Amino acid sequence: MATIEDFKKIELLVAQIKEVKEHPNADRLYVLQVDTGRDVRQIVAGIRKAYTPQQLIGRRIVLVANMEPAVIRGEASNGMLLASSNAEDMALLMPDHDIALGSVVK
Repeated sequence: MATIEDFKKIELLVAQIKEVKEHPNADRLYVLQVDTGRDVRQIVAGIRKAYTPQQLIGRRIVLVANMEPAVIRGEASNGMLLASSNAEDMALLMPDHDIALGSVVK
């Protein structure tokens, strides 16, 4: 079981997707540029089968901002977006209105 102290270690922020590119080495991944209100950073996300680039640009998402950086199939990823999925579908977790970028998710 996770404790409240475990949860507090995760920095969840509202960010906005600014740019979307298909990952050159993976058919399920996008390389995204996201604005956190503090910086613009690159993340890699496995949402390509569920969304087109046009559906993503401008969307506000929930970002795990303090993930350890990783290189995913040759592309740097500096965060992780939150999404839910089942066998048939996938959905991004998003604020229900345009709250300021960088707002903390609690």
